[in-house]
Amino acid sequence: MKATEKEHEGGGRMGSRTSERDQSWIPNVIKKRVCTTFVEDSSSNGSLCQCGSGRDTHSSIATGDCFGAAIVTQWNSSQHSSEYPTDAFGEMEFTGAGRKHSNFVRLSCDTLPPVVYQLMTSHWGVRSPNLVVSVVGGGGNEKVKTWVREVLRQGLVRAAQSTGAWILTGGLREGIGRCVGEAVRDHSAAASSLSQKKVIAVGVAPWGLVSDRQKLVNEQGSFPARYYVQNTSWDSCCLDINYQAFLLVDDGSVGRRGVETAFRAKMEEYISHQRTGLCGSGSIDIPVLCMLIAGEGNMLERMDLSLSKNIPWLVLNGSGRAADLICELLDALSALPTCTTSPSPENEGNQSPSAELRDRARERVKRYFPAKAELEKLVDRALSIYQNRDLITVFNGEQESPDDFDTVLLRALVRANKRVSSNASEYTEELKLAVAWNRVDIAKSELFNGDIQWKYKDLEDSMTDALINDKPQFVRLFNENGLNIVDYLTYQRLEGLYCSLSDSTLTYALLQRRLSERHGLAAPHKEAGSLATLPSAMDLESPLKSSTSPVSPMSKPTSPKELSLYEVSRLLWDIMGDVCQPFYYTLLELDQSTSTWRAMKHVNRLLLGECSYRKQHCQYPWASLFIWAVLQNRSEMAVYFWEMAGESVLGALAACKILRELSKLESETETKLSMKELAQKFENLAHDVFSECYQSNESRSFTLLIRQSPMWGEATCLQMATAADARHFFSHDGVQSLLSQIWWGAMERSTDVWKLVLAFFLPPLIYTKLISFREREDEGKSHVHHGRDTDSLDGDATLFSFSDVNQTPEQDEEYAALKDSQKEAPSFHPKRSFILMRWREFWFAPITSFLGNVLMYFLFLSLFAYILLLDFKPPPPHGPSTLESILYFWVFTLVCEEFRQSFFMASTTLYQRMKLYIQDMWNKCDITALSLFALGMCCSHTFSKVQEHSDTYWKFQRYNLILEYHSRPCLAPPFIILSHLHLLIKRHIRKIPSTKIKHFVLEIRGREASRLNTWEAIQKENILTAQNKREREKDSERLKRTSVKVDIVLKQIADIRSWMAEIREHEHRVKTERAELEYCTSALSWVVETLSQSNLIKPTRPPPTLRTEPSISS
Repeated sequence: MKATEKEHEGGGRMGSRTSERDQSWIPNVIKKRVCTTFVEDSSSNGSLCQCGSGRDTHSSIATGDCFGAAIVTQWNSSQHSSEYPTDAFGEMEFTGAGRKHSNFVRLSCDTLPPVVYQLMTSHWGVRSPNLVVSVVGGGGNEKVKTWVREVLRQGLVRAAQSTGAWILTGGLREGIGRCVGEAVRDHSAAASSLSQKKVIAVGVAPWGLVSDRQKLVNEQGSFPARYYVQNTSWDSCCLDINYQAFLLVDDGSVGRRGVETAFRAKMEEYISHQRTGLCGSGSIDIPVLCMLIAGEGNMLERMDLSLSKNIPWLVLNGSGRAADLICELLDALSALPTCTTSPSPENEGNQSPSAELRDRARERVKRYFPAKAELEKLVDRALSIYQNRDLITVFNGEQESPDDFDTVLLRALVRANKRVSSNASEYTEELKLAVAWNRVDIAKSELFNGDIQWKYKDLEDSMTDALINDKPQFVRLFNENGLNIVDYLTYQRLEGLYCSLSDSTLTYALLQRRLSERHGLAAPHKEAGSLATLPSAMDLESPLKSSTSPVSPMSKPTSPKELSLYEVSRLLWDIMGDVCQPFYYTLLELDQSTSTWRAMKHVNRLLLGECSYRKQHCQYPWASLFIWAVLQNRSEMAVYFWEMAGESVLGALAACKILRELSKLESETETKLSMKELAQKFENLAHDVFSECYQSNESRSFTLLIRQSPMWGEATCLQMATAADARHFFSHDGVQSLLSQIWWGAMERSTDVWKLVLAFFLPPLIYTKLISFREREDEGKSHVHHGRDTDSLDGDATLFSFSDVNQTPEQDEEYAALKDSQKEAPSFHPKRSFILMRWREFWFAPITSFLGNVLMYFLFLSLFAYILLLDFKPPPPHGPSTLESILYFWVFTLVCEEFRQSFFMASTTLYQRMKLYIQDMWNKCDITALSLFALGMCCSHTFSKVQEHSDTYWKFQRYNLILEYHSRPCLAPPFIILSHLHLLIKRHIRKIPSTKIKHFVLEIRGREASRLNTWEAIQKENILTAQNKREREKDSERLKRTSVKVDIVLKQIADIRSWMAEIREHEHRVKTERAELEYCTSALSWVVETLSQSNLIKPTRPPPTLRTEPSISS
């Protein structure tokens, strides 16, 4: 499907062929309408039918039915036209436009909306909308006011881009349809390519009104049809070039307007019952809003029809006649009683308006449409519209700013949802709309400003919507405002999140492959209750439904056919390899040593039962979500979960490992590159956080590298970095410092090599001052961790000394045995303890083992060359010689060491052991050397190959080298056979368990682990704060903040100007009223004076005098 969409977007011959093949089914499903009865138009002298077409365009059957036509006085589409397979569909190329093709289809006015919606979303590749705004009115050549154009350009199209909306209009190059098209064009020119895809303009136009429509006709479909935009006659109009799709509604007539009205209303109603989000996974139905601009009297019928389907309307007051009439009716009739009798619940929908209400409505309808013959029908429509006034929102464009248009849309839809669903919370519905539109700015300013106390149940569904549809800003917002991730994320909901993966992702394909393997194991069994007899996952309700749904996610029936955590665990194990223990195995009651076949059988039985683990809350919720996001290559979501999960260095390295392994399997080049970029980003994050930790406290940073993590399957940072091939991380000075200390053991790193060589051949010199050793800490500090000061989190605290890191398991065993012998024999001499300790410190150091192997290898090569060139004896009985026997024994000891390394490692199966052994660089060298030896013995020839590495690559390989010699016995071949015998006695005869196979591992639990995690989190926060500060200081960010401030200032200036205008208007009104008051005063004075001089009336008291209040200043 992805490839199909890309070919379609790219255009070209291949894309056309693909589209033609995919849409060949359209004529079988979608029909057109053709007039089948010629009903003469009396004004045309018999040349025209009432459908608008000429006599010559009708078939002989249509014109031959004289009797049927004689008794018909009015042409009707349903009675006088028939459906035939459509002959106009495919792609349309606007000649000379230089833009992508537009999809189109000619369809009958009776076509079912589900068919059209599926055609658009599944075959045309139009994204499912998060909002549909249907713009009506303003058709024909009616002039559109300037402020209406600005509302469309700055308000509607911007809101459509930010919410991922469809804009439905007539799609013709006239009136409002042309203005919307121009606004979409201007937005596409100014916006980025990513946002262009979100503005979808769909034209729903009458087929018989479109000019040059015959150029679109092709029974096999047009891919593309070339369409010319030109001047047209009065009764037809051309299609607008700026629309992505056209639905050309056909009722068999020609030149008639309003043909598409009924179909468009049905389409709007159908979409309003579909779910938002990926594959309908959203928490709300798709909001549909009709927007009325101007309009004629027929718009009242159109509006009444949609309101009866509970479709909300936004009316632009001041835009034109029909819109102004509605706004005036809402304002003028609000104070009047709506019915003659008080309504009851039984007859609420059949209330009759009061006489006064009807008279007021008739008066206003007559004022706006005085020439209408059917005045009473318009009055009835107006009163019916008024009855549904709760679904109508008025936008005063001359008073409100277009910048607030998206908020107005939100309010209108929330108001409608509240009216339709009386039990719904207004704020919850508003939040769901904001999530569907991905408008976190509206959510922050309107819903999470501190005025509303959100509860967990209010955020649950919206959180699921945000997770599935990749809206990390909302996930962050919910987490900061009352949603507890521990309560939210159960294992059942986690499985639901994996079930919601898009089928176009690599992870989905890999999980389905493992699910099919488990299905295949249970397929032969047909007993009752088995896998084959259970319904599939699609037959069950989604596990992501909240507890308010009919089936609770905690009690929802489960099926083995559903994707489970076992498939996730297997995928992660295949990706991560042997670096960590399998995820979720303990939860599924599985053991690491369990075979795959037995594990799948166990999981099938487990899922057939109660499956109680799904009710449990995730032990590590943030880490589980982090893995889920990384597997989908969701960059922003994964980084946020990484910030929240803890154990930042190890988590970033784990993500690096996962992404690099997935990139090897990904076939899409673009996705492969993005995975590699994200993997490198996480490696850089691990490097930066560890750098901050190393600068804060060197000792703690060493502990961070080698501690086992229960969250990540008992893995360590060094193990994960090696598996992830994180060479940049290994090049850090802190990592190299730790490796150097392990390499030198208890000896000082400044020791000269020649001193080591001399001590190697003369061991008593290690007890002199020839070699410097670091002083060991006292017993309590070296071996008792609980006595350490771990309360401080600043950089001066020391959590663990390096003696803990440097001490090998065998040394621990021998040291413990030495302590026991000291307790049993109090007379044990301290000098003897020093001798044994110094002996171990020298011979057990990895550099000593390496040096011994190098020196002995040179001796081996010398002996090998001597025998091969000078002393090579024939087979028995004449040979071999003594030196040749020694050489063979030497090779035998080398083979024994390689055998020990390959068969006594931590992997569970022989295959995994051999695979891990072969992957090691140094083991490859050993195998090569042994192979060359055998080749040399057979062919009297040997050779070697030297490869140079860069500094970074060498630092990465240095870890493997140190790991190699840290695990080897201290004696070099051929004397290594003594070490092998020692290990054989200790492990298999004395049954002393070995922990040395776990290299560079430090187990920390309880309070110490908590303190270390807190300290690491603090360093991570320091890094993130510094990064955010650098981002804010960038010129682009400064310019953006300045632009926002300028916009605020300009808006304030506009408000001030508005206020000044209002003040001037008030001043003018006050002056007018003052002049009128002076006139009244003069007139009254004249009346008083005249009456006082008259003898007609005799006053009983003197006239009143004006009383003035003293001024404040006086």
